[in-house]
Amino acid sequence: MKNSSLPKIHREVRCGAMTALYLRDAKTGKLGLWLVPTARRRQLARRRELLSGVEVDGYNAATGGTMRAYNIESLVQVKALGDDYPAAFSQGHTLRNSVTVDRLKFTAQTVTRAGGAIAVRTTFTHETAGWRAHHELGWRRGASWLESSITIENNTAQPLTLEMLASFSLGGLAAFAPDDAAGRLKMHRFRAVWSMEGRLETRRFEDLQLEPAWSGYGVRVERFGVIGGLPSCGFFPFVAVEDTGAGVTWGAQLAHPGSWQMEVYRRDDLGAISGGLADREFGHWQKTLAPGESFTSPPATLACVAGGIDDVCAALTAAQAAPLAGLPASEADLPVMFNEWATSWGDPSHANMVKLAASLQGTGMKYLVMDAGWYKPDGGTWGDAQGEWLPSRKMYPEGLQATVAAIRAAGLIPGLWFEMEVVGSTSPLFQRTEWLLQRDGRPITAGTRRFLDLRKPEVVAHLTERVIGLLKANGFGYLKVDYNENIGIGVDGAESLGEGLRQHLMGVQAFFRKIGAELPDLVIENCSSGGHRLEPSMLGLTAMSSFSDAHECPEIPIVAANLQRLILPRQSQIWAVLRKAATLRRTAYLLTGGFLGRLCLSGDFPTLRREQRALVDRAIALYAQVVPVIKHGRSCRYGPEVVAYRHAAGWQAVVRAGADGKQVVFVGHTFARPGVKTIRVPLPPGKWRVAGELADGSSRTKLVRGELVWQPAGEWCGCAVLLTC
Repeated sequence: MKNSSLPKIHREVRCGAMTALYLRDAKTGKLGLWLVPTARRRQLARRRELLSGVEVDGYNAATGGTMRAYNIESLVQVKALGDDYPAAFSQGHTLRNSVTVDRLKFTAQTVTRAGGAIAVRTTFTHETAGWRAHHELGWRRGASWLESSITIENNTAQPLTLEMLASFSLGGLAAFAPDDAAGRLKMHRFRAVWSMEGRLETRRFEDLQLEPAWSGYGVRVERFGVIGGLPSCGFFPFVAVEDTGAGVTWGAQLAHPGSWQMEVYRRDDLGAISGGLADREFGHWQKTLAPGESFTSPPATLACVAGGIDDVCAALTAAQAAPLAGLPASEADLPVMFNEWATSWGDPSHANMVKLAASLQGTGMKYLVMDAGWYKPDGGTWGDAQGEWLPSRKMYPEGLQATVAAIRAAGLIPGLWFEMEVVGSTSPLFQRTEWLLQRDGRPITAGTRRFLDLRKPEVVAHLTERVIGLLKANGFGYLKVDYNENIGIGVDGAESLGEGLRQHLMGVQAFFRKIGAELPDLVIENCSSGGHRLEPSMLGLTAMSSFSDAHECPEIPIVAANLQRLILPRQSQIWAVLRKAATLRRTAYLLTGGFLGRLCLSGDFPTLRREQRALVDRAIALYAQVVPVIKHGRSCRYGPEVVAYRHAAGWQAVVRAGADGKQVVFVGHTFARPGVKTIRVPLPPGKWRVAGELADGSSRTKLVRGELVWQPAGEWCGCAVLLTC
């Protein structure tokens, strides 16, 4: 191609299967970051340097100028108050590429290699104000991801106020095309609403109007995210871009419990993605640094793969395993658990729990969790009384210790539910406004809930006594933390509403760490109306997370399969609510759904029919065999797209191959109108044999020439198969 060249590479850092390229723009001096699969490094395209065509030729002839086809996007994206805002129709859409970025001059870069890890530190200095920005990129041997963060250091004598700070910025989305890669680029993201989490949305850049303008002037951007304290309610903090022509996908996942944003940005041929805290425009966030102070963005994990969306998701979710190394010993074999919520519906009295524990004895289940209601006053409801956390004397006439003793006598570990960050309308704390989060000087009220302010030492002291103290005094071994409302745009008490929210949520996470430090053998479950807190920083503080509130819904296996792309199955707690009136087919459908993650039972267990109980016993026994694959494996989903979750039609199958290559788990489900009588899915190479199977007895499975063939009996069937070789 005439007037084409390879971009100038400042430094190249190989990180296993990925290579980080730092590129310097010859005209602007900006330093950018690209990621490429190491095996594709030599396939980077020579790029056109200038735009051409009738739409630009006349203008260029009249002005004597040229129009650049691409620019190197800075790897640091930050906006400081006082610097001008970005042009090209940006305001209201993005704060990327403001004058702050123009004024950040590349100062230094160091690469440190030690103990199988690589750390790249890149420093920029604001040319007029003098403060510094440090970009950190880290990798360790064997990792399929990198970690990115940015620290702003106010080494000046004046306060510095930030309006935007990204955790990462990756450029070069069309690096494998010589031009703007028309029709090749797709954005992937995952939507989430209550009880329907993790729906994949894939859009062409052109459908999102991310096609560059004729002159490269007008900014195109898709900015999305979540506002408040439910970080996976709306979208998951994830973005990926796929070049379908090159077969390469870039992905990023942010670790933050509050307001966040992702941006897919385009002004020229290349394009970029970035993400971090929701900024001033999107999340009401400003942060002021006094002289000598520093501030570091939330960490982001980045990956670039030769492959598609499933490959980049596997690369990113692998990063979530590291914090799990210190879990309590009881979690080693991923035990099956029972939560009594759908059994008592808010009435976990001593009598009910003793009866339930006796029925669970010897079943192979390990945890028995008492859900909401144990604290409710006489005549009150569980949803209005949170805050004091005093056990009901009527429900527990001998105290909680007697109930805990009965559960442990049955060979089970007792668990307890809290919604510790809120207070209900009938709690005395509802009127204790000095302890509550406020906005515009008034307590934030959502329905019957208000929110405790965990920036306040007196609030932390109260929760230490009523939560940690109660768990210690009564001998609980499992804690379920729920969180059922959203705070919204932010709170008073800091330089901005968004910063107040961030500080409060840092206090929340500090209290989670305090619980873990004082009760190191306690298993902690992260629940937020099901799956509204499924992001890496919360996952890293807890043993497992509720996958959804779709407790008895037919969409359970659909949501559970979705989440295998976003969280580790070993942390995804999936409910199977057993009903005495249910058919064996319905019972098997629910039980097999639990094989997509952590199996949690609820419902009518003490009164199940004999044939149902036999099916449950088989499920628990088979689940124990598949634990190694759930802990360490790689999943692939097969089947048509499910359009309407509430009215699901078709079928799906998930094949999860164990990391040791010796086990494979198949989990299949049919919905309404499956459209096929025989379902075939490919298996990894190997001489496979069936080592265990769970179904209602009406389905048939067999192995034929490297495929598993399942013949379901009709609609709403479930089947789980363990294969070994």
